[in-house]
Parts: sequence; C-alpha cells; structure tokens
Amino acid sequence: MTEYLKKYVALRKHNAQVAWKKAKRSKNCYLFLAPYAILFTMFFIFPVVASIFYSFTYYNILEAPRFIGLQNYIALILEDDIFLTSIKNTFMIAIVTGPLGYVLSFLFAWLINELPRWIRSIAVIVFYAPSIAGNCYVIFSVFFRGDAYGYVNAFLIDLGIINAPILWLINPDYMLPICMLVILWMSLGTGFLSFVAGLQGVDRSQFEAGYMDGIKNRWQELWFITLPNMKPMLMFGAVMSITQAFGVCDVTMALCGYPSTDYAARTIVTHLFDYGFSRFEMGYACAIATVLFLIMILCNKAIQSLLSRVGT
Repeated sequence: MTEYLKKYVALRKHNAQVAWKKAKRSKNCYLFLAPYAILFTMFFIFPVVASIFYSFTYYNILEAPRFIGLQNYIALILEDDIFLTSIKNTFMIAIVTGPLGYVLSFLFAWLINELPRWIRSIAVIVFYAPSIAGNCYVIFSVFFRGDAYGYVNAFLIDLGIINAPILWLINPDYMLPICMLVILWMSLGTGFLSFVAGLQGVDRSQFEAGYMDGIKNRWQELWFITLPNMKPMLMFGAVMSITQAFGVCDVTMALCGYPSTDYAARTIVTHLFDYGFSRFEMGYACAIATVLFLIMILCNKAIQSLLSRVGT
C-alpha cells in the first residue's frame, strides 16, 4: 500500500509539472482569457461563495455578520411552514411547465424548421416574442379579472356556465394553474432559439446515410440522427428550462399579489425576495438561495443523465 501511494503521489506531481509547463507555454492565451475570467469570478463565482458563507450567519445589513452555524437551515426546514409551501408550489410549477415547455419548444422548432426560409423567420419571431416582451404577462390580469368585465368571466357568463364572476387571481384553487398557464406561454425563450439553430446545423448528408442504413420514417430520423447531433443544444435548453422553472417570481407576484392569498402562489424565489428585500434578513435569504442552488444542481445532473441516453 505504501509503495502504491508513493507511485500515486509521484504521478500526480509529474502531471502537475506537465500542466504547469503547458500553462507557461500558453501564457498569451491566458492573458486574453483573463478579462472574462476576472469578471466571471467577480460577478458569478464570488457571489455564490459569499451567499453560502452568509447562509451560516445572522446578517441584517446594518450589523456585522454573526456566525450562527446551521440555525438558518434548521429554521428553514423545521420551522418555516411557508417555505415548505413555496417548495411544493415551485416543484409543481417546475414539473408541469419545465418538461412541457421544453418539449413544446423543441416540437415547435422542429416544425418551424420544415417551413420555407421567410416563413420560418416570421414564425421564430412570433413564438419568441412573449419571452422578450417584458411584463407582457400583465395582460393576463385583464383576462382573469375578478369582476364581470374580465374577459374570461364575461365569456363564461355569456355562455351561462357561471352566474357570478369568479375571483380567479384571489381564489387559491385557481391561482397556481393560471400562473402555470402564463409561464408555459412564456416558456419559448432562449432554449427555443437554440433548438432552431441546432436543427439548422445538422448535416443533411447524415440523413441520406441514415436512409441507406435502414431509417424508415421521420420519427426514426429524429431519434437516431437529429437528437444525437443536437445534444449540446438539448443540454443548453434543459439548463434554461430548469432555471426558468425554478426561478419563477415576477409572474406570481404580478398576477396574484405579494403575498398571495394563503401563500397559494408562493415560490422559493418569492420567499427569498421577502426575506432579502422586505425583511432584510440576508443570512436567512442566503440559506434559501443555497437550498435553491443545490436543488437546481441536482435537477441538472438528472437531466444530464437522461439526455446521455438519447439516440442510444
């Protein structure tokens, strides 16, 4: 065992020396990468590390952080019923809108890819517009107004389905489904564009080779040729879908109020917003952010495992 450890240490030392020599030879490349690396570290890596650190402290901005260990996490899991409600709501939104929006984005991109070029350009703009239109989801507050002037209530009353207006955005039974509908409508975002670009980049000669090897229909063509060639775009779309599904906040706050009735539309990010920007309990808010970060990493790993089987 001792001899094995000596060989292992010597091998690691040799590899480190080789890597350092390669780095010295490529120092000009690292100089060009330095501006981006510095900015990425300052605005992405450092905030994540700082958030994890502050999650173990009591910090209210006015006073210096005070280390309290795992108290924030214990309170979050065992004492904060609203946080548990927000986790349930967030997972419901993620389970419904994440996979469904992801599949719809790919299907729409696949169908649009078959259109003539000028029609395809118009269709991409039409499908992508909701995700870049800012607060366009506010128009749904007009559709689902709680009086007889709301479009949905007026339509249902005219058909005789209901006799009195329904308080769509106040009644806990309807709030979350409506938010899911709006989020799904806005889900054709950056992932959709990556799918369109990926479909355009598939080598057409592979389809001809596939027909010679026994591909018989479009579904086999999709599974054995198109999807394997689009794994990077599929991964990117999955990451964007996960980020969007777990980062829901603006839609629920704009449509259902802040806080929503019985916290029926409360999400993890809304809970974080409450403690971070309303109560200024930054240590507790950082604990919420850290839990959300870990959940997203685990979901990302699961998606990677599933996508690795595509085309096999």
